[in-house]
Amino acid sequence: MKTYLDCYPCFLRQALGAARMAGADERQQKVVLDRVLDVLRRTEPSSTPPEIGDQVHRMVRQEVGAGDPYQIVKQRSTHEALGLYPQFRALLAEADDPLETAVRLSIAGNVIDFGPAGEYSLCDVVERVLAQPLEIDDREAFREGLTRADQVLYLADNAGETVFDRLLIEVLDAPVVYAVKGGPILNDATTEDALAAGIDHVAEVITTGSDALGTILNRCSEKFRKLFNEAQLVIAKGQANYETLNEEGGRVFFLLQTKCPVIARDVGVPVGSIVFRQGQPR
Repeated sequence: MKTYLDCYPCFLRQALGAARMAGADERQQKVVLDRVLDVLRRTEPSSTPPEIGDQVHRMVRQEVGAGDPYQIVKQRSTHEALGLYPQFRALLAEADDPLETAVRLSIAGNVIDFGPAGEYSLCDVVERVLAQPLEIDDREAFREGLTRADQVLYLADNAGETVFDRLLIEVLDAPVVYAVKGGPILNDATTEDALAAGIDHVAEVITTGSDALGTILNRCSEKFRKLFNEAQLVIAKGQANYETLNEEGGRVFFLLQTKCPVIARDVGVPVGSIVFRQGQPR
């Protein structure tokens, strides 16, 4: 997905928020914003938002000197989600269609995102998503693909959301490899966050070898690219994975909430929609 002009204010807001979260003083915050503006001036029209976002957040870390500005909020998000985990396990046990319910719970967890602006109540979001119609619903194609797949590659998004992913993995009838970031970026999940959510009890945890937003394949390790290219079925969580992988074909399925007007317009749904969308060919 290309970068739109509407993305520019979001990059500035994210950079300022990350700098403040890392404890930057006003001088450092000003330097961060000036450097982001320089990045945006040099941006190639073909760049995806995650490619630009990678430059922005890397620059924030260089300027402020914080390894993981979001570490505390990631831990808090995981703790909150784990507190709800037994309740959701019971919900799945009673569901007529556990896969559908688990998909909805996984999409509900996608609200745990410190990239887009806005606050949320996790319980309220779960209640809404369990009842809300899917604007795009490619579950049947996913079920068909699942019957043929020897293994599922699951691309994580955010810490805390990992707990909701665990619920979906537990109902999938195939072994799962769960891929997280190779280093901190925003509140995206790393190996530490996946282990805190107990993902290692239900899947093999690996990294993409990259600390960029989304899954920018040419930034990932050779080992991960080989795994991705050979995967028969891929679950990709969140907006950044949609932005980077939407043209990787029908074996990729995107689970997300459209929290951003730009992405909602690209997907073709209203803001606030829940989506289970099959990828498109190039």
